[in-house]
Amino acid sequence: MQYLLMCCFDEKRWNELPQSERDSVMKDYGEFVQSTTAAGQYLAGGKLQPSTVATTVRGRNGKPVVMDGPFAETKEQLGGYHLIECKDLDEALGIARRIPTLRVGGTIEVRPLAFTTP
Repeated sequence: MQYLLMCCFDEKRWNELPQSERDSVMKDYGEFVQSTTAAGQYLAGGKLQPSTVATTVRGRNGKPVVMDGPFAETKEQLGGYHLIECKDLDEALGIARRIPTLRVGGTIEVRPLAFTTP
C-alpha cells in the first residue's frame, strides 16, 4: 500500500527558528530519507519552495482561472512530501512519527493512495 506523507509547517515559524536548528532538521531529513530508502519503503519525495511563489489554478464558472499565491489562507503550508510503500497504516504512521519537523511544530498528514498511475 502506498501512502503520501504531507509535511506541513507554519512558514513564518520555520523562518523564525535559528539557522542551526533548521540545518539540524534538514540533516535529519537526509538521514530519514536514507533509512527509509534502505528499508525499501521510500518511493519519492521533495521539499517545496515557499507558498509565496505558488500559483493556483481554480475552477470558476466551469473555466480554469490562474491566480498568484497559495490556494488557501491557512496557518500551516505544505512544505514537502514523501511517498512511501508500507504494509498498512500502522507502519505508515510509524514512519511519519520519525519526520524531523515534528519536533519543531510540524504536522504530517498521512493519506493512503486510492490508486497509482504508470
